[in-house]
Amino acid sequence: MMNTQKLAELIRKSHHIVALTGAGISTAAGIPDFRGPNGLYVTRRYDPEKTFDIDWFDTDPRTFFAFARDFLTMVDRVEPTQAHAFLAELEQQGLLQSVITQNIDGLHQKAGSRNVIEVHGSFQQGHCRGCGHDYSYDELKHKILAEEVPHCDHCKGVIKPDIVFYGEAVRGMDEAESEARHADLFLAIGTSLTVYPAAMLPQFSGGPVVSINRGALGEVVRGMESIERDIDEVFAEVRSILSPSL
Repeated sequence: MMNTQKLAELIRKSHHIVALTGAGISTAAGIPDFRGPNGLYVTRRYDPEKTFDIDWFDTDPRTFFAFARDFLTMVDRVEPTQAHAFLAELEQQGLLQSVITQNIDGLHQKAGSRNVIEVHGSFQQGHCRGCGHDYSYDELKHKILAEEVPHCDHCKGVIKPDIVFYGEAVRGMDEAESEARHADLFLAIGTSLTVYPAAMLPQFSGGPVVSINRGALGEVVRGMESIERDIDEVFAEVRSILSPSL
């Protein structure tokens, strides 16, 4: 059975670690996940079938921007978790080569990670659905907080953050798959492995696959080992074991 001692040993002898992260890595920061007990799909404070549907966005974008205002306000006041910080530290030590994230909260970058593949996009940039004009994060955030529906200064089209909606293609999957194939250790952290195509990435790993997540997994890779515990507690223990070498 996988435990923190064994995980620390795997990390110590690896040189091309790749991490796939989902909403579970950010819940300790105060950002609810989507499928957990207090998640969006359970509480339905926002209708998940409409909030992230690109056709509905083009029909009535107010549904999404009600969520976006709350989300951006929340993200601004939270800090990365111990797990985010640990992954950034592994990257700085040259052990972890990339983070593939399904999250749109930007906490990996806030923690110091540099090579982050955001397969579901992010709020860091937006563009007008009409003329294609690009908007920076600060411009986008200002408009989202100030307007019920943010409109372009140039053509009055609706501005959409560059996050991936249902009905749109995910981003960076070729790069993500390549990273997975080069991995000598693949960590699936805070993800139930139920959202495709990202859920398929562990099967491409060139090395061991370890899931650190609470709850059932959708995609189970042959030989994959799991630690079903609090993510921050797991990485705090692993860091303590590795501390002389980090």
